[in-house]
Amino acid sequence: MVKQPIQIMKRQIALFITGIWLVSCASVQVSSDFDSQVDFTKFKTYALTQESLQIPVEQLNRDRIIRAIETELAAKGFTKAESPDVLIDVHVKAEEKMEATATNTGGYGYGYGRYGYGGGFSTTRIDYNKYTEGSLFINMVDRSVEKVVWQGRGTKTIDENASAKKREENINYAVKQIFMQYPPKKK
Repeated sequence: MVKQPIQIMKRQIALFITGIWLVSCASVQVSSDFDSQVDFTKFKTYALTQESLQIPVEQLNRDRIIRAIETELAAKGFTKAESPDVLIDVHVKAEEKMEATATNTGGYGYGYGRYGYGGGFSTTRIDYNKYTEGSLFINMVDRSVEKVVWQGRGTKTIDENASAKKREENINYAVKQIFMQYPPKKK
């Protein structure tokens, strides 16, 4: 009889941990756009543009981004080639943001008499939170016509104090979420 409550508790703990993991990963906002006239099934090979290999981020993160993109392209059936069907063009954008939160406290007052006169006081505290929001853009360029046919974008608040392992996990997760939008679903 004792095993049943322990199994239930283990299941609840596992669900709780999974829930926390999903919430922490769910903070990547993704979107995509594409040319609805393009037959995406014809694309089988890719190459990264020279600009993509030199995106303006720290070298270790650049390598993580490139590896994650290559992993996801391979999972989609793409192979790297010297004369590819598509070029993968990668861009990053970082934007400093500030969030202000106002908190009112107090609200003490006094009054006197039938017609009410008097005064009171309260205080307002404003907290500022500065953070960096990073966006990763992955463009797929049809090499035969030299035009962007698909773009995926992921945006997330950057944790500048994250460990190397966490940075890798965050980048892999964001790139995977972006590529979940590929191939595009035509309506």
